[in-house]
Amino acid sequence: MLDVHRLRLLRELHRRGTLAAVAKALSYSPSAISQQLSQLEAETGVRLLERVGRGVRLTEQARVLVEHTDAVLARLEEAEADLAASLTEVGGRLRVASFQSVLLTLVPAALSRLAAQHPRLRVQITQSEPGPALAGLLAHDFDVVLGEEYPGEPVTPLPGVAEQDLARDELRLVLPPGRSPVPIADLAGAAWVFDPASTAEGRWARSLCRAAGFEPDVRFESPDYLLHLHLVETGHAVALLPDLLWTVRSTPARLVELPGRPTRRLYTAVRTGAGGHPAVRAFRDALAAALQIGPGDIGPEGPLDGTGVTAGGGI
Repeated sequence: MLDVHRLRLLRELHRRGTLAAVAKALSYSPSAISQQLSQLEAETGVRLLERVGRGVRLTEQARVLVEHTDAVLARLEEAEADLAASLTEVGGRLRVASFQSVLLTLVPAALSRLAAQHPRLRVQITQSEPGPALAGLLAHDFDVVLGEEYPGEPVTPLPGVAEQDLARDELRLVLPPGRSPVPIADLAGAAWVFDPASTAEGRWARSLCRAAGFEPDVRFESPDYLLHLHLVETGHAVALLPDLLWTVRSTPARLVELPGRPTRRLYTAVRTGAGGHPAVRAFRDALAAALQIGPGDIGPEGPLDGTGVTAGGGI
């Protein structure tokens, strides 16, 4: 009988490429990983790794085994979900990774709902960007990941990960208080605050300005949306921000609709087979309920014409 733990290590090596990367992700030493994979070779009776320079790569037989490993691990996730569903009360621990804007808006309301309905469920939250969080999901560091997808920046589906849409969140131009609404093309000389250029958000924002005919003058760079908003409200920058921020707070800043009304996709991700786990279902239901929070008054103009945040299907 093949050892499931060793199969998982082989799959991680296939995903991450090096023994050092697997060791770092799973908190092992590279020698321990190598030893476990050598034992897996003995169990299978075939060669699974071959040397390439100072590293290793999977053989054709190892890649066949990885394909079966994905199916085995998915079935084990289903078994755990079915076992938990047989209990009368939702409990245990649920480890969630989320990015900032959802943590500020949806997660607190979701946690309040879960505390009232499922007091034996312990939810642990880690702030993390979707890329590292999805890697942590497959490494079993997290059970649920809240992710986002920006226009023109599609998320590549990962083997072993099952996504479910949560909402579409409209993106708007945000101007300092009292400033007259203008098209984005009229802001070529403005000071901007953006996410780092290495992120999907940062790439999208820069490409939007370039499509409008200018290279943005990025004076401030940060992943912190509260800092973005503060810089706009104090008159030091203009920004591009999602509507989700306005569900729990108001702002004196001026919000301007962008051409085509672009949106980002919000989604939840779990390991394949884990979607039926009662704790996962309860958390997704709580997020869906949190989306029903109405937007507060937004500046002197009053509320938006509806929040821009619309629930996705299937939750």
